[in-house]
Amino acid sequence: MAKIGIFFGTDTGRTRLIAKQIAKKLGDAADPPVNIGRTTLSGFLAYDALILGSPTLGDGELPGQSVGLSQPSWEEFLPQLAESDLSGKVIAIFGLGDQKKYPDEFVDAIGLIHDALVSRGARVVGRWPIAGYEFAGSQAVDGDEFLGLPIDQINQPVLTEARIDGWLAQIEAELMP
Repeated sequence: MAKIGIFFGTDTGRTRLIAKQIAKKLGDAADPPVNIGRTTLSGFLAYDALILGSPTLGDGELPGQSVGLSQPSWEEFLPQLAESDLSGKVIAIFGLGDQKKYPDEFVDAIGLIHDALVSRGARVVGRWPIAGYEFAGSQAVDGDEFLGLPIDQINQPVLTEARIDGWLAQIEAELMP
C-alpha cells in the first residue's frame, strides 16, 4: 500500500506540530511530514494521497517570502504545479488560523490551496462543518462547510485533538482505498 504524503507550510511552527500529530495518529500509513519549502515537485507528485497544511497569514495570504518568511513555502510552491495534471490525486487540507484576531480571513489558506489543486484535477476530501467556529468570512467556506479542517490553536486548543481524530476518521478510507 502506498503511503500518504504530508506536506506543510509554517511561520511559527504550529502547523508543523499539527502535521506531526496527524502523522503520528496515522502511524505506518503516512510518511513523516515535510516542509513544502524543502521538497521538490517530483517528491510531492510521488504521492497519490496527500494531507496538506498551512497557516493563513496577514490579510488571508499563503505563507511565503512576500509576507516575510525567510524560506520558500506554499506561495512559491503552488506555481510549480501549473503544468501538472493532478488527476487521480486525493488530497485533504488542514489550516491554522485565529478566528478572533482575523475573523474576515479565517483559514483562507485552505481555500487558496484547494482552488489551486482542484483546478489541476485533484479530488479534495475532508470537508468540515462551520459549526463551533466564530468568524466573519473565509475563502475556505462552501455553504455550511469548510473545504478542509480548520484548527485554531490560539482560541480553541482544547478542541484540536478531537477535531483531528474526527477528521482523520472521515478521510482515512478515501486516502487509503
